[in-house]
Amino acid sequence: MAEEYDLAVLGGGTGGYVAAIRASQLGMKVAVVEKDLLGGTCLHRGCIPSKALLRSAEVFKQTKEADLYGVETKNTTLNFTKVQDRKTNIVHSLHQGVKGLMKKGKIDVYRGFGRILGPSIFSPMPGTISVEYENGDENTMIVPKNVLIATGSSPRTLPGLEIDGTYVMTSDEALQMEALPKTIIIVGGGVIGIEWASMLADFGVAVTVVESLEQILPTEDEAIAKEVEKLLRKKGITFVKSAKVLDNTLKINNGIRIEAEIAGKKENFTAEKMLVSVGRQANTTNIGLENTDIVVDKGVIRTNQFYQTKESHIYAIGDCIGGMQLAHVASHEGITAVEHMADQNPLPIDYESIPTCIYSNPEVASVGLTEKQAKEQGKEIKIGKFPFKAIGKALVYGESEGFVKIIADKTNDDLLGVHMIGPHVTDMITEAGIAKVLDATPWEIASSIHPHPTLSEVMGEAALAVDGKQIHG
Repeated sequence: MAEEYDLAVLGGGTGGYVAAIRASQLGMKVAVVEKDLLGGTCLHRGCIPSKALLRSAEVFKQTKEADLYGVETKNTTLNFTKVQDRKTNIVHSLHQGVKGLMKKGKIDVYRGFGRILGPSIFSPMPGTISVEYENGDENTMIVPKNVLIATGSSPRTLPGLEIDGTYVMTSDEALQMEALPKTIIIVGGGVIGIEWASMLADFGVAVTVVESLEQILPTEDEAIAKEVEKLLRKKGITFVKSAKVLDNTLKINNGIRIEAEIAGKKENFTAEKMLVSVGRQANTTNIGLENTDIVVDKGVIRTNQFYQTKESHIYAIGDCIGGMQLAHVASHEGITAVEHMADQNPLPIDYESIPTCIYSNPEVASVGLTEKQAKEQGKEIKIGKFPFKAIGKALVYGESEGFVKIIADKTNDDLLGVHMIGPHVTDMITEAGIAKVLDATPWEIASSIHPHPTLSEVMGEAALAVDGKQIHG
């Protein structure tokens, strides 16, 4: 029997379930098809569990350093089982919340694998969803007026680095570790690799990061990436850059050994475990795209600015269309797509105004163009930079490393980019994001009075520094 809907969402991750809620608000009858658990990668294998572990690592590190604050503690120990239990409880609580939101919105959830069918007895157009169940129950046929593909992504790996879940892991398996290793090699110095390197170092693990490029965090401003590397080296993390990992990983004595080529020479690296963190690939196979005219280019689905595919009634959002591959981006793409379906005339998303965050210790956040990108676009720029060490609250807080860097257009004073590294910058970047959306100038940011003493004062001082008018530096 076929079930009819206004919208069927293929994938119940952050982008998919947010889009479903917005569609329900607009009066649509909505179905979500999810093969695993609502909340997807972000809730169960990404954003939330990894940040829970990062928080435990931060507390452990701070407790060991408590005497710096006049608080004497002895024999600080880590109970990793409790760390994992706390993470699990947080994820469970949020998962229950998402299920509650589905009930509130009267959104039907099908726990199965959804596949797009071509024209059939159910519909003259492609887009009918066949829901397949693991227990062998008869498939459910969903016939929607519109389809939203939100199938997300999965961790990439490299040839020869076979994931066994014990010695060689992706972040998926690492989140389930029952005990911490003494040593680990992290292949990849991007966002996920750096977050794990920071976390594990704070837990007391000896970490080696092997990166193929000359710069870790290659999408970040060069000054930020250099500062991250400097501060993480202080934690004891070893960085090996411009290194090509070769296809001959060996398991040895309850550990692994890899060989990498660096400047024409081969070097061996050994550790108890290895985390492969070399990006993510879109989940676009086996979902029935071949039954449609949807264009897939380099593994990702092609859409217009409102996320319509070549099949105008089928939309796609999030990691499966490439782009920024961030949970908050997928959510807003989903809202935009649904509002476009409903003829709400949404504005296209301005990707240069979307903040990005890295939850290492110290944290990193940015919005807009890097210095290199601004110069590549031929812009004449001016830069303001201000350190946290000149901010009273940062000294009080005990974390005064890092800075804020503001890039502005020298010809018209437009704000081009803001880049931060330091305490709680992932919470502070929203001010910069609003400034970017409102097309503010550094003068306008500086004219907003930042309360004292707060970490946010660094933003006002950096804005003043663009024209050399900073007060405390």
